[in-house]
Amino acid sequence: MQQQYAPSGTATTPPALTFNGDGGTYFGILIVNTLLSIITLGLYYPWAKANKLQYLYSSTELDGSRFSWNGTGKEMFIGFIKTMGIFIGVLIIVSLLNWAKLPLLGGLFYLAFFLFIVPLAIHGANRYHWSRTTWRGIRFGYRGKRQEFLNLFLKEIALTIVTLGFYGAWAIMNIRNYVVSHIRFGSGEFRYEGNGKDYFFLNLKGYLLTLVTLGIYSFWWQADIFRYSVDKLRLTHGDKEFTFRSTATGGDFAGLLIVNFLLIIFTLGIAFAWVQTRTITFLMSHVEIAGDVALGELEQTEEEYKNAMGEDLADTFDLGII
Repeated sequence: MQQQYAPSGTATTPPALTFNGDGGTYFGILIVNTLLSIITLGLYYPWAKANKLQYLYSSTELDGSRFSWNGTGKEMFIGFIKTMGIFIGVLIIVSLLNWAKLPLLGGLFYLAFFLFIVPLAIHGANRYHWSRTTWRGIRFGYRGKRQEFLNLFLKEIALTIVTLGFYGAWAIMNIRNYVVSHIRFGSGEFRYEGNGKDYFFLNLKGYLLTLVTLGIYSFWWQADIFRYSVDKLRLTHGDKEFTFRSTATGGDFAGLLIVNFLLIIFTLGIAFAWVQTRTITFLMSHVEIAGDVALGELEQTEEEYKNAMGEDLADTFDLGII
């Protein structure tokens, strides 16, 4: 495979991550997307999502250069058609089982379908989404193995069910550790080292203090979750490393979320575009990068993957990419 190199980036000056999008432009994109989706009875949705992602990524900057999201509406429309075909097939099978007076078997079939399709959706969405993301010509990628991730996911869900949900924090961390640690930034490798025990007690503390303070502590709880998500992440390239650190406090989150809430309420939802762009700006501005990775030394190692079916499945189940 031919190697490509990012043209700049130094090992002595950690890069800054910024978001330059504005609510007015984003609002225009969302309005056009909504109108075209209505006119086409929803068929335009894949193109609407592509337009949105292309704007958000092209507005995000690392070390002075913008990201690019290269997925297309056509790719996601094909994935959408395949997704609808799967769901129609499942509904037909469940309906036939109900018609045959086997509702229990139909319910078990649907549950089994859900348990298997969710990890496949997460896996496929990451393969597609990251392969369509580039920065200075360097493509991201996801190298997780489908069967390996499926086995991990089913094991974690089973343990969560058996423990009546108490194992959930460990399940979330184990799944996140696997997914993020298989994401590549060209020849750079991401690592995530979350710990289930730490995450469990972080959320237990947040839940209890939120109850005691009648909800006030929820902003500090959100800050703790964000900090844990960011601080456990790192990017390695050879023997060099970038670490990430959140600088957001509970007070910062309170200011962001209260203003967002008021904007949505008093504009009857019209300010959604401004709420989303100011939220992304807030999150980007509260992530500090430190370390000695030279971005100019990253090499092109990842291949394109144009099957967007996983992306559409993840969208259907409202699953986050990470």
